[in-house]
Amino acid sequence: MDATPTSSQPARAAGPQAEGEESRLGLLALCALALVVGVATGFGAVLLRDLIGLVHNAFYNGVLSYHYDANLVEAPSRFGAFVALSPIVGGLVVVFLVLRFAPEAKGHGVPEVMDSVFYKRGDIRWQVAVIKSLASALSIGSGAAVGREGPIIQIGAAIGSSFAQAIRLSAWQKITLLAAGAGAGIAATFNTPLGGVMFALEILLPEVSNRTFLPVVVATGAATTIGRWLIGPAPAFSVPEFTFTLAQAFQPDDAIAFVALGLLCGVAAWGFIRLLVVMEDGFPKLPGGPYVQNLVGMAAIGLAMVALSRLLGHSYIDGVGYGVIQSILDGDMSVVGLMALLFGLKLLATTVSLGCGASGGIFSPSLFLGATLGGAVAALVHLVFPHMSLDIPAAATVGMAAMVGAGTGGVMTAIVMIFEMTRNYAIIVPVIVVVAIAAGVRRALISETIYTIKLRHRGHRIPKERHVNLYLVQQAQDVMERAFLLVAAGTPIGQAVAGEIADDLRPIVVEREGRVVGLAPPRSGLWIAAQKAPETPIDRFVEPRMVVCRDVDLLSLVFARLRRHRASAAIVFSGAARPRTQNVVGVVTKRAIADTVIDNYED
Repeated sequence: MDATPTSSQPARAAGPQAEGEESRLGLLALCALALVVGVATGFGAVLLRDLIGLVHNAFYNGVLSYHYDANLVEAPSRFGAFVALSPIVGGLVVVFLVLRFAPEAKGHGVPEVMDSVFYKRGDIRWQVAVIKSLASALSIGSGAAVGREGPIIQIGAAIGSSFAQAIRLSAWQKITLLAAGAGAGIAATFNTPLGGVMFALEILLPEVSNRTFLPVVVATGAATTIGRWLIGPAPAFSVPEFTFTLAQAFQPDDAIAFVALGLLCGVAAWGFIRLLVVMEDGFPKLPGGPYVQNLVGMAAIGLAMVALSRLLGHSYIDGVGYGVIQSILDGDMSVVGLMALLFGLKLLATTVSLGCGASGGIFSPSLFLGATLGGAVAALVHLVFPHMSLDIPAAATVGMAAMVGAGTGGVMTAIVMIFEMTRNYAIIVPVIVVVAIAAGVRRALISETIYTIKLRHRGHRIPKERHVNLYLVQQAQDVMERAFLLVAAGTPIGQAVAGEIADDLRPIVVEREGRVVGLAPPRSGLWIAAQKAPETPIDRFVEPRMVVCRDVDLLSLVFARLRRHRASAAIVFSGAARPRTQNVVGVVTKRAIADTVIDNYED
């Protein structure tokens, strides 16, 4: 076969083609825009809380009011057994909104935000903010066992991305404002500005530098200020002074109990992730479509609410669950069996709610699971070893941090947020130790977090080690050379490169009967050989190991494969099957990578 180019485009097509149409703001201007995003997200967080209160009061108490204190355990609904219809009705409306207007609003939100960061150049539609607000308020207010943090994270991210898209900012600045909005959302919801910053840096941003850090700080500070003005300055939970002092925190018996709690929380986080995957994969397989699937799941939640109200006097597991957490922290709930039961039921209720199509987060459920598990462990220790000083509120607080850190992978986020939510420094050392143990156990059992495992099932891998540079969120198709030569195996090198320019030689993809068999990168040795020994078969210049990647693979994944195989270029193909010649769309070369790095460099 004669050497023929597969594309008439220029030899180098590194970087997105639309980059020239994008604008870049200076750091001061970007921080000013982040301030606007933070203020808008702060108001969005307050509005979401009011919407949840409005829906909850209407569905649960039959009154029209947005005043709702989620930290109180309410008496049974005035509707009696008919309250079982509440999550069903709310769920069906949520399914309609999601299917009709914004499929991205389904589920717990953060995976969609991460997907936008790593696979969609920071783009989130503005409609997501509106539909996510309505869908989450309906889900949480009507009884679905989900949290309000995931929604406000996605809402804030959508606000940041929408502002950036409106003025056509470059990808890295869109991602920065997206992360700023997400951090601002969680900061305003929990009144935790440092926690919001840590969440954005640890979970979302691929790069930590002044150009990304400062806008996030500005946005979270602004959102927290709005939240404190409109909601109040109090922390999310009221925590009493713990009975042990900092010097006594790690007596041998207490240390053993805390280590055991860390191990249990790690296993529990693994179980939470696995069960959520089972539910999210299982419900869509039920016959009848999304409406029937949601009806089945929400009917189970409604029946559980009625049963718990009849047996225990409260529904306990519906909504965000802050009332149960506060009861444990206040010392009003100390029965081992009750806390263990609520742990198991909340685990099932949350995974069923998300699996059948509810819109809400996993952050509050993680806090609930950690508080009940930690409280149950402490209560059990008191029964078996009455002399031990392990405090139930203290163990519950540590358990909250451990479940969040282990489940989400945001270890520093969990530590900082729990400290800000409780404002009790005496617990910080046990929190650090137990969170580290829990996260280590979870990672040993499953490498993915509750956020990344959903994306892994889509084929979208999120790099475990990042925070290097934002160019790593680009995909292979963004940086590959689209112009390459396609030649048959055995073709003489002189014939293969005939008509090529020495300083701009295109990569050569070698094929045999329609199958890709190798790659000869555009190195100087090819041109020299073509002049000195033009009859040498092209096969002699093929890389010893062929590296292939999909057009949607992240650069971080491509780099890992190139390093593993010690190769200098990778063939890019479209589709999921083993590539044939018609599937090859480009080649990622070292010079294309260098161009991308240089284009993304800013002094």
